[in-house]
Order: sequence, then C-alpha cells, then structure tokens
Amino acid sequence: MPRRPGPTTRLSVTEHSTRRDAPRSREDRIITEEPLEIRLRWPGEDATRVWTTMRTPGHDFELAAGWALHEGWLPREGLDTVAYCTDAALPREQEFNVVTVSLAAAPPRLPSPLPHHHSSGSSACGVCGQSKIEQVLEVPRGPRWAGPQPTEDVVRSLPGRLRTRQRLFDRTGGVHAAGLFTADGTAVVVREDVGRHNAVDKVAGARLLAADPVGQAVLVVSGRAGFELVQKAVAQGTGALVAVGAPTSLAVDLARRSGLTLYGFTGDDRTVRYA
Repeated sequence: MPRRPGPTTRLSVTEHSTRRDAPRSREDRIITEEPLEIRLRWPGEDATRVWTTMRTPGHDFELAAGWALHEGWLPREGLDTVAYCTDAALPREQEFNVVTVSLAAAPPRLPSPLPHHHSSGSSACGVCGQSKIEQVLEVPRGPRWAGPQPTEDVVRSLPGRLRTRQRLFDRTGGVHAAGLFTADGTAVVVREDVGRHNAVDKVAGARLLAADPVGQAVLVVSGRAGFELVQKAVAQGTGALVAVGAPTSLAVDLARRSGLTLYGFTGDDRTVRYA
C-alpha cells in the first residue's frame, strides 16, 4: 500500500553559523508540500478535475469541501461524500493526492474543467481569473453573521491566541494558519497549511464535514488580508476578518460592500480597522 504523506518531512542539513568554527550537520524537519487534485461529481455526471493546488498533506477532505464552498459549487442539498480517488489509472504514489467531492445535486453554477496542460496552482494562489467584485458577490453564501462581534481588546489578542495553536509552525516555521473564533476569543477550529488560502479552506471544510454552521464571529489569518481571503470570509458568512498583515485596496472595497468587518496590522499593542 502507498504511504500517505505526512505534514512534515525529515532530512539531513548542514548549518553554517558565525557562532561556530565549523559547519554542523544535523537533522531538520521541514513542512511537506504536495499537489492535491480536486475532482467534482454530482448525479448524472462523472468526476471532473476542477483544480490542483499545492498543499500540506492533512485534512485533505476539509480542504476540498471548503474550497467547493468558497467557489460557490455547493447546492442547497449539500455534500454527498468526500473521498480519495480510486481511479485504477492513478499512480500509486499519487493515490492520496486526489480527492473527489461528490455533491448531492448539480452545483448552482457549472465549474470549468481544467485543461490537460494546466497541472497545478501555487500554494499561494487564490482567486484566479475573476477580475470583478460583482462576480465574487454572486457566489452563494450563508446568512450574514448577526451575532456579537469581538471588541478591539479581543481583536488584538486573537493573533496570539492563534499562534499558541500553530503546532506545525513550531516544528517547521513554514506554514500559515487560519482559525475561527467566537466573539469572546474562544477558538472554534484552527488549521495550518503551506498555503494561506488552503488553511482557510480547511477551516470551512472542518465545519462543513462536522455539519456545523460555517459562519462564526471572526476569522483570523496569520498573514495579510488579500482580496481572496476576504472573498472566502464573505462566502462563509463570517462577521469579521482579522489579519496580522496589511489588507489590499480591493480587499477593503469588497469588505465594505459586503458588510464584513476587516482588521489589519493586528498585534498585542494595536489593530487597524478598515471596514
């Protein structure tokens, strides 16, 4: 049986430092990056390859389900199954790198299958080929968050609360994190991945597969707040997005149009509200 890839990889390295007279050989652990192909299927239609992303192995079903939600492909009937592909023609070493999302009904809008020459996307890739905010706002989403939102004191504490749950980052220093939190700062679910967008997809997928509401008071991300992350927060029906880094102009525009509260440059001593 093929071995399922783990989230980290062990290897030998040589460390050079001004604090030592000679190089030092040691073992290191780095974050694993492998492709994940997502296929989509619904009644009456065969599975079609719709995206390939570079990701950190682990929580693959959550990633695929969350990405389908954020792309607006989930029908009201929801998911049927999410499973690794059993295609007999698939190389053994890739058996855990292909996931099929089966929908209970046809999607609200039909995805375009990937051309054969388009094999993968970057782990940093978000919305591709969508140049108008109106296109994103057409994506079906849950009701807008109507519950309480965090105070600014809680907002400033959220990156630190997220950081305490970044186990893979502690081991490798090579991953982003995303987490859903309640208005009082209680963590609901936290996920890590080499791609910041994948981490957000995994968070939403975890809620979907647990049959829990995807929207929550606040989504916290370890990096900047680009247009793609705001789009995903809007699709989830989340009340606020808190980022450690800066937002972009298009991210702020989309947040303001959508009623999403947006914070950037957030740390223990300050946060900046943009929407």
